[in-house]
Amino acid sequence: MVVMTTTHQSPVARETAARTAGSTPGWAALLAASIGQFLVVLDISVVNVALPDMRSGLGLGATGLQWVVNAYSLTFAGFLLLGGRAADLLGRKRVFVAGLGLFTAASLAGGLAQDAGMLVGARAVQGLGAAIIAPVTLSLITATFPAGPARTKAIAMWTAVGTAGGATGGLVGGLLTDYLDWRWVLLINVPIGAVVAVIAALWLRDERAPGPRPRLDLPGAVLVTAGVGLLAFGIGETQTHGRTAALSLAAGALLLALFVAVEARVAQPLVQLRLFRLRSVAVGNLATLVSTMAGFALWYFLSLYMQNVLHYSAVRTGLSFLPHTAGIIIGSKLAPTLMARMDARLLAGIGGLLTAAGFGWQSAVLDVHGTFLGSILGPGFVMALGFGLLMTPLVEASTAGTSRSEAGAVAGIVNTSRTIGGAIGLTVLATAAARSGADLTAGYTTAFLTAAVITAAGTALVVFLPRSQR
Repeated sequence: MVVMTTTHQSPVARETAARTAGSTPGWAALLAASIGQFLVVLDISVVNVALPDMRSGLGLGATGLQWVVNAYSLTFAGFLLLGGRAADLLGRKRVFVAGLGLFTAASLAGGLAQDAGMLVGARAVQGLGAAIIAPVTLSLITATFPAGPARTKAIAMWTAVGTAGGATGGLVGGLLTDYLDWRWVLLINVPIGAVVAVIAALWLRDERAPGPRPRLDLPGAVLVTAGVGLLAFGIGETQTHGRTAALSLAAGALLLALFVAVEARVAQPLVQLRLFRLRSVAVGNLATLVSTMAGFALWYFLSLYMQNVLHYSAVRTGLSFLPHTAGIIIGSKLAPTLMARMDARLLAGIGGLLTAAGFGWQSAVLDVHGTFLGSILGPGFVMALGFGLLMTPLVEASTAGTSRSEAGAVAGIVNTSRTIGGAIGLTVLATAAARSGADLTAGYTTAFLTAAVITAAGTALVVFLPRSQR
């Protein structure tokens, strides 16, 4: 009989053994994470196309329509860090299934809503469920796959599928609204959520660390949730309600400052501030935030250009984004292979410059008489390809050097950076576009030029990332 012992194993060997003994199969983690992220991102954009039908179906006013969108985005932004930390404390499987159940039930309630209050309430609960799901999807990957090519490929798939969710939101929303009913933009989540729940229940493993369960930092959770929520609300109100936005931004900043003070003093903080002393985490998240600011131009303003200037239908607009989706997927799939052959900083730099060039090209060809081949296909594909090459090394850098026990918290930070970056970017780019007055084409041109400058600034930050180990 052979007796095996771990007494003299190296730390690397013990870590490997911990990952493989009774751990979640890689395919199950990747499948659950990818579909979960797809649903979360899809529901940010899929509702936009259905808003006119929601207005007529439920008698919504302008304020009601705005809150159909805001209710989701505010709870989503506010609870991301709490959702990520809960996964570390309670177990990724348990939290993922709970968030998925909440998201699916809220989708059903929203699809069956009989008035504005019920719909807005369902969207708020949807955002809460999404905030629980999103950090777990990334932490499932970083905790299941060891650092190296396997993790890089998994992150690339997660990035591609998540971005594809945003890209196809308009098409999916248009098809469901035109051929079924606006309610199906929410009800479609129910069967998909059920399938993912079965996968999670059967194959995911709850890998919470043994020993006494750490306590949840409730003061920190309340402060960061309220602070980020107020910050997101203030950003969204900047264009229409300046005084309200200023008060909300000031209150959000104050609460976040108090959050940092609390985290520095409690024994078991929601977010370990020492994580930001890791250059990869600090710089990676800052570069992600700035790059995501510009990324909104790719989908939001191009969609407005196609519908308001070229007068495309919702379905035609969605179909016109298919090459962009392909560009994101191709870039994300190429990234792991290229990262094995070059410094990740160089790849991120190439991707960022390619994206900035695509934004500049797009601004040069926008025209009131534009065509799909002349004004959309070429620059759009370049933007999307560059974005796919950029985001994979940034996400990997943002999670590098952290332990499995903090995977959820770090994933919450990454998703918060992306969400806040998008909210800031939409406000900045919309303000730039509005300066052109009633000329829509000139406004969209200005937005894309601004996006090119922002992307170049975000790309410059990658030189401060630590050198990757190939």
